[in-house]
Amino acid sequence: MKTSMLSAKQKKNLIRIIVALAAFAAVFIADKVVSLGGVFEGKAAWVFPFLLYLAIYLVIGYDVLWRALRNIAHGQVFDENFLMCIATLGAFALAIYRGVSGMETEGFDEACAVLLFYQVGEFFQDYAAGRSRRSISSLMDIRPDHANILRGGEVVCVDPAEAVKGDIIRINPGEKVPLDGVIIKGASTLDTRALTGESLPREVKEGDEIVSGSVNVTSQIDVRVEREFYDSTVSKILELVENASSQKAKAENFISKFAKYYTPTVVAIAVLLAIVPGAVTGEWSTWIYRALSFLVVSCPCALVISIPLSFFAGIGAASRYGILIKGSNYLEKLNKAGVFVFDKTGTLTRGDFVVSAVEPEADLERVLRLAAIAERDSAHPIARSIAACYDGSIEEGFSLTNFAGEGVVAEKEGVRIACGNEKLMKREGVQVIVKEEAGTVVYVAENGVYVGRMVIGDRIKPEAEEVIGALTGMGCKTVMLTGDNQSVAASVAGKLGIDEYKASLLPQNKVAEVEKLLDRKGKGRALCFVGDGINDAPVLMRSDIGIAMGGVGSDAAIEAADIVLMHDDLKGLPLSMRIARKTMRIVGENIIFSLVIKVAILILSALGITNMWVAVFGDVGVAVLAILNAMRVNGNYEKKPPRAPKK
Repeated sequence: MKTSMLSAKQKKNLIRIIVALAAFAAVFIADKVVSLGGVFEGKAAWVFPFLLYLAIYLVIGYDVLWRALRNIAHGQVFDENFLMCIATLGAFALAIYRGVSGMETEGFDEACAVLLFYQVGEFFQDYAAGRSRRSISSLMDIRPDHANILRGGEVVCVDPAEAVKGDIIRINPGEKVPLDGVIIKGASTLDTRALTGESLPREVKEGDEIVSGSVNVTSQIDVRVEREFYDSTVSKILELVENASSQKAKAENFISKFAKYYTPTVVAIAVLLAIVPGAVTGEWSTWIYRALSFLVVSCPCALVISIPLSFFAGIGAASRYGILIKGSNYLEKLNKAGVFVFDKTGTLTRGDFVVSAVEPEADLERVLRLAAIAERDSAHPIARSIAACYDGSIEEGFSLTNFAGEGVVAEKEGVRIACGNEKLMKREGVQVIVKEEAGTVVYVAENGVYVGRMVIGDRIKPEAEEVIGALTGMGCKTVMLTGDNQSVAASVAGKLGIDEYKASLLPQNKVAEVEKLLDRKGKGRALCFVGDGINDAPVLMRSDIGIAMGGVGSDAAIEAADIVLMHDDLKGLPLSMRIARKTMRIVGENIIFSLVIKVAILILSALGITNMWVAVFGDVGVAVLAILNAMRVNGNYEKKPPRAPKK
């Protein structure tokens, strides 16, 4: 444990624990060697060890006493602070009674030990929670770094949170739009994948509204701020991080309800254990001691602390790898994931275009050269992919005419180049053979003569095939739903090894398909939908677990999703499943271990077979072991998905 990773409060508590532990060890050893109760003679000889142990007790337990009194004043009586106080103060009272009665004093050391080791358990819990909290806080780095505000004719770089509605901000090419607003000067092209999940850029001009999250691609623009930072996408994500703990898993809710009824029940049993046998036998000291031991071991710290901590550690571990899980209930559901449904564009594919095939009539270089001439000045992603495909020199001086939805015609000194779809070819009187392809087909003609065609496709993400294979290897079914045509969908599904796909779907059709999959997913299994665009929001909300691509995902998708992959890395899917499975396995281990040990020691304490030292282990020892086990969730994970089994 590195002290540099401790907060100031944790360091203070650690020093207090070390000082108290050293003092306790010195007094305890001295007591066992020379018997501190015999240092002075007389009936008040017990006062000397009492004062020594009381000083240690107050140093290590003053905050426990304060919390117990404060909670009682607020009507919250039965909690672990109350049990600790009753058990330890009772042990002190019993030891005082024995001292006054002339018997050997017993109980001062045990009372101090109970609180001392309880504080050790609390320290480990605080450290583990802090470690998970630091993992989650790493997501705070996603906020935009700055906003360029125009003030008095000068550009001032400020934190986006300092901008107010009505401020004018300047956004340079390549910068992310930090705040929502309206363009008042300039025109540019925005990468709008963050809003639509599609690849096509958006041309914007004065008077157009733009939103945070998109990227300015081509030109400088001035924007009037319409929404302040607190209402922006990044602010919403930070809020989701802070509220993640409010969405509790069934196991957490069960433990909370269990503790609510369990604690008063064991207090009542302890009271009966002290009174009934004591009244029958007259051995009040013996039975009160047993009842106090019973109270110590009955404290539900191991369960009340370790179970929520396990989920919190799981959320923290996931966030360290850029996976935002909005609550432990979604972590619990993810453990049962059996079906993964994917959107295509921007999720399984990059959302940008590349020339995948060139089919010339005669000369390959001629097709590439003519297409590059026609598309060289266009900002359209398909045009850019075509121009990038040709590495030779491109002739200049052509006049370009754009036909919306069809293509471009370039003319110069009797040369007429047509580059576009079959509609443009029909307009130019060029005969082409149209056949369905897994991509966008661009035909090229020169002076009315067809010279060839190019196929442009959306590139599949490099990790997609590996991730689909990993999910299949983990026993999950994979499905792809897309608005693209049948041939494109079949091609992508075939390359990735996806079990099932549906093509040519509108957003409402996707919801209907998810409904069908939910009906036949199987009992006890959860359906996850993975998407990124604003059109995916309805499906994300309808699925058992909605997973959004956070880096380029839209505001609506991120808000509707239960899990957000902040780095847009699909490898986060099998990784998050491994974290969920490990979390639930450790939760199960802690529940079984804690209950078995506690029940065993409770019975032994009631029968008088064990003393309070064993009870201390049953409470604090079990709690520390459960906390250390829970901390294993927040360990290191291999980001690379496991290899899928060969079919």
